[in-house]
Amino acid sequence: MIVHSPGHKMQRISFFQLIFYSRKVLLIVIIILSFVVSVTAQMSYSIELWEETKYDTLITNDFLELDAVEFVEPMQFEGDFAGKYKLLVRQPLDPEDPSKGSFLQNVIINHKDFSFPTVVITEGYNADYATFPAYENELTHFTGGNQICIEHRYFGNSIPDKMDWQYLTVENAAADQHRIIDMLKELYKGKWISTGISKGGQTALYHRTLYPEDVNITVAYVNPLNFNVEDGRHEGFIEKNGDPEERKDIREFQLEILSRRDSIFPLFQDFIDSNHYNFRISSEEIYDYCVLEYSFAYWQWHPEENKIPGKESSNEALFHHLISISSPDYFAEQSLTKYQPFFIQAATELGYYGYDITPFDSLMIIEDAEGYLYEIFLPDTVCFSFDNNMNKKVVKFLEKEDPRIIFIYGEYDPWSASAVEFPEKKNMTKFVNPKGNHGSRINNLPDPMKTKVLKILDNWLDE
Repeated sequence: MIVHSPGHKMQRISFFQLIFYSRKVLLIVIIILSFVVSVTAQMSYSIELWEETKYDTLITNDFLELDAVEFVEPMQFEGDFAGKYKLLVRQPLDPEDPSKGSFLQNVIINHKDFSFPTVVITEGYNADYATFPAYENELTHFTGGNQICIEHRYFGNSIPDKMDWQYLTVENAAADQHRIIDMLKELYKGKWISTGISKGGQTALYHRTLYPEDVNITVAYVNPLNFNVEDGRHEGFIEKNGDPEERKDIREFQLEILSRRDSIFPLFQDFIDSNHYNFRISSEEIYDYCVLEYSFAYWQWHPEENKIPGKESSNEALFHHLISISSPDYFAEQSLTKYQPFFIQAATELGYYGYDITPFDSLMIIEDAEGYLYEIFLPDTVCFSFDNNMNKKVVKFLEKEDPRIIFIYGEYDPWSASAVEFPEKKNMTKFVNPKGNHGSRINNLPDPMKTKVLKILDNWLDE
């Protein structure tokens, strides 16, 4: 083959030279094409990134234009949402008197479309879990809509500078939720579903009672309606709960832990010391309370298989099982940083459960468990008293009205002892998950029951 050199002299190129030059030309072509593809990809990515940023900016501005919203931050998310945002909403400590001060309340929004249904989670505690990119409530999944999680006042990051307990009331918390929902309804035009689990379910029910028109539907999970600090119904429930053989195993285990106090307590004390737990009463008394709490905690999170160690078990096996079900950290002062607001609400309006020490009194150090909430969990600098008026309002509301509410309970869950009761109505419905515990949800109901719940929801959403 003949080619022209730069000097226009004829040269004969060998076969191997030809191969060399051809590969060189091919390499140059590949480099040029790679550069073009890379630039094109970069431009495409930049356009996509710009479009996402532009979208986030538009939604952020929509939120910032709402009254009381002081901060909006786009967040990472997974799933088929269009965006996720953290809002800080300025709330008055006393809705009746804004001069008393204010705090910033966390609101986490998974946005899909302003015209779609909106699920609002009336959280009873902090809402840290809602910040996880993959978090999606089961109702959000069922409806394919938007999701809003409202952190409860005095929990998580939604706390005032000064923890003045007089403003931690059911009515004030419901006013927080009402203000946020009312404000966001300016944007979200679809139907609204409120929901919550346990204390969050209580919160949803209280909010629905005080502001019945805020939402179209409520789904409350495993929420009690207690009528006293120590309601009194839970102890009897536990005595008759589940299978007789399982109840027998539970009682024998509790008695064995108490009977072997001299051998097991040193393990218990070592566990306390190694975790640096502190208590407002002696660790010997806490040992008794862990035994009393055991039966409630066992049924609340009822294990699928009965693995209660028997009398033939070693001290270590008995101790480790006790700790796995009823750990002393529940009673420790370290837990109060996170949960003291809850115990204060339990002592003032929400109510709680008590313990029956009758089967164990001869083996216990404590003489009586009455008033344990005040002794172990509440600050001794403030005097708290129980007010049942709010729960009476709920009862009156459910008797008089017929709101669209679905209640989900677990058959074995001790909180079902104080489940919400109401006369038979067209709309209000209760579903009890057979052998279900405190983790009972629509997703783990038996298929016929789950189908019925979803059909009710579909009908309500379609109307």
